[in-house]
Amino acid sequence: MSSVERVEALPLIDISRFRGAGREGFLDELRWAAHEVGFFYVVGHGVPEAVTDGIFRVAREFFALPQERRLAIENIHSPQFRGYTRTGYEFTGGTRDWREQVDIGPERVPVEAPEHDWQRLVGPNQWPEDLPGFKRTVLAWQDEALRVSREVLRALAAALGADEGHFDRWFDEEASTHVKVVRYPGRPADDAEQGVGAHKDYGYLALLQQDDVGGLQVQLSDGSWIDATPVPGSFVFNIGEMLEIATGGYLTATRHRVLSPPAGVERFSVPFFLGPRLDAVVEPLDLPADLAAQARGVSADADNPLHAAFGENALVGWLRSHPKVARRWWSDVLAARA
Repeated sequence: MSSVERVEALPLIDISRFRGAGREGFLDELRWAAHEVGFFYVVGHGVPEAVTDGIFRVAREFFALPQERRLAIENIHSPQFRGYTRTGYEFTGGTRDWREQVDIGPERVPVEAPEHDWQRLVGPNQWPEDLPGFKRTVLAWQDEALRVSREVLRALAAALGADEGHFDRWFDEEASTHVKVVRYPGRPADDAEQGVGAHKDYGYLALLQQDDVGGLQVQLSDGSWIDATPVPGSFVFNIGEMLEIATGGYLTATRHRVLSPPAGVERFSVPFFLGPRLDAVVEPLDLPADLAAQARGVSADADNPLHAAFGENALVGWLRSHPKVARRWWSDVLAARA
């Protein structure tokens, strides 16, 4: 039976089993889900409902603000692409995405006299001054998302025959994590279905908290799409491009997209991207022989070349996705790369 025939819904993984009885069976299930699909639900994570409910509460509060107050933290003011992006101002595959969002990264001081272009991604966030609870709630959620993501990454390392701490050195206080607080408005026309176009994520792992509206779809190896139907109490996880590089394609970053909700319906989601230090360079993982034999090689996509240097991979993604910000703050880099 082919893997496509076996996959009718995303696998569900109970991460609490990683530290409990039946660990080997759990690792087999996780390895299958990560290798065959690249997307899976995670439950048993221990994140309090107050945290998951809180992030959606402040999201609704922020997006309910008048537009001029949202634009006070528009990302055009940030060389680091942080802050609010209005609907239609981010691009995927060269086409406008129909969503608005707030991008939040690590809160840091900009690098003086950077030696590498990607060091200019380091800097502060923008926070809405008239919603003081927004920052506090988002950072509490971010802490929990980081904890769960690190646990899943450790479990994946163990499932691949490595020490569970194999990837830890890249995820110290300089790690480049990233949160998006997102609202998808109803589609403006019946045929305008792109909430977010088909793409892959460029970090190690992505975690998603979605509401009950749905719209996320995952592409299988035969090119067909399945729905990531919301499962209460779960996070959706997917493999990023850095893990694809590290495993020589045994794990593959899976293409996914979001379809806009119907007119008059809005959807909220909060993705968290587990990125390493910007200076991280992905090193090949020494897979056991039976797993190495199943590695598919790193994807060769002329429109999306993968870089083992994480900072460069991240920078390419930001420049491509936010051309207005790129033109304002990165014109020298764009000219040098033209």
